[in-house]
Amino acid sequence: MKKKKIGVIVFPGSNCDEDCIWVLRDVLGQEAVPVWHKERKLDHLDGLILPGGFSYGDYLRTGAIARFSPVMAKVEAFARKGKPVLGICNGFQILLEAGLLPGAMLRNRSLRFECRFVHLRVETNRSPFVGQLKRGEVLRMPIAHQEGNYYADRETLARLNGENRVVLRYVDQEGEATEEANPNGSCENIAGISNGAGNVFGLMPHPERSSEGELGSEDGRKIFQSLLEALN
Repeated sequence: MKKKKIGVIVFPGSNCDEDCIWVLRDVLGQEAVPVWHKERKLDHLDGLILPGGFSYGDYLRTGAIARFSPVMAKVEAFARKGKPVLGICNGFQILLEAGLLPGAMLRNRSLRFECRFVHLRVETNRSPFVGQLKRGEVLRMPIAHQEGNYYADRETLARLNGENRVVLRYVDQEGEATEEANPNGSCENIAGISNGAGNVFGLMPHPERSSEGELGSEDGRKIFQSLLEALN
């Protein structure tokens, strides 16, 4: 199987780029390419990841400055071509600010930085990022954020649900989407969504931090494996 070339965008303040590169290169044996935020050439890549961290120090609000990085115009063009774009945590926030995904991120309901493992239920496997997972499957991954409270108006939520674009929800260990299982107050326990075509996916939990048994879970690896399988 030919190696896939996945670009990992590096903004000033990104701190999970190396984690993503490690999983892609050393765990899954693919070619991982760091892409500086001023880069303007992406056509040589098979897929893109916007990693977690604190792009531009999270000044103004999370993702608001990174959205205007030179690379983002090329990310948008990359997505319009149907190529896969994955946004993790701060990367998800950037995709929202850029309008590649609908909705916005508010501060956590607790007004605290939340860092712990959570459970997630797969709501659809139509997205290439969860194609190897079963609908209803429960995953365990960590979160680490202060502005992860996903918000969208009623019309947007209805559209997301009606088009099977809610990919992951926060649930308890039994797979129930309870209020107690919602770590940040997100609307309808939403943890991850896709665009209409399914090739752009944003999630707040960190799959790169749960891709090896030593880290307490290997469930996150399934996200990357699904992406690679979809590219074959």
